[in-house]
Amino acid sequence: MEKIILIDVDGTLLDYENKLPESAKMAIRQARQNGHKVYICTGRSKAEVYDYIWDIGLDGMIGGNGSYVEDNGEVIMHQLITAEQCKHVVDWLHDRHLEFYLESNSGLYASENFEVVADPVIKVYCQRKGKENTDQLTVRDVFPEMIYGGELYRDDVNKISFVLSSYQDHLDSITEFPDLKPGTWGGKGEIALFGDLGVKDITKAHAIDVLLKHLGAKKEDTFAFGDAKVDIPMLEYCGVGVAMGSGGDEIKAMADYVTDDVDKDGLYNGFVHFGLIEA
Repeated sequence: MEKIILIDVDGTLLDYENKLPESAKMAIRQARQNGHKVYICTGRSKAEVYDYIWDIGLDGMIGGNGSYVEDNGEVIMHQLITAEQCKHVVDWLHDRHLEFYLESNSGLYASENFEVVADPVIKVYCQRKGKENTDQLTVRDVFPEMIYGGELYRDDVNKISFVLSSYQDHLDSITEFPDLKPGTWGGKGEIALFGDLGVKDITKAHAIDVLLKHLGAKKEDTFAFGDAKVDIPMLEYCGVGVAMGSGGDEIKAMADYVTDDVDKDGLYNGFVHFGLIEA
């Protein structure tokens, strides 16, 4: 019976150095050969889904933590921050001297001093994720196709991420933008490194529901693979929720199954465990 497999990208499909394990490619290709459908379900916008990811062979994607749904090149849903909301956020961040980038399907657009200010923050982020040689990593390593000097008042934005000077910036964003969905990443609670603002009332789970209705598929035929707190709604929604061994404690505690680390063939072994492919 055909299954719908939904895979987070960072820390699930890719390791924390943006490397794609050969076993993960093999697992996805074999699963599709067996008649299953495979979608990535990620916080990334389409501009961050580089060719080497698409070249695995995928049936589509959910992006922006649920604001965008694509099936075989057809856009099923795309909810955007409005131009007015974008301007409000950009002006507010400028007033607070916070550096940021706009996440759009057309690209990632950095604020004027993002590369300099974010450099030490990115090093800490990568260190927390267990990367090696973090002192040598740069913003351009982590965001290889980021656009500098681009237009910042835009009408094609999925989400906006900004460097936190303190956790208070996130708390203030909740008050300032009741019409948007505030969040943080790069650390739990007050040790978070980034704040973000996205479309209100969207989740990966809602986007999966939209995709399944489009496909005429059933929730009980879905498998979700993730590693982070933001993936918990996806794992809760799907028929089977699988956490990566390298994932956070919260998602591992609620998952139906915990597979191996992302860089220890976790995705492949999870597919084998559930009979999606044969070893």
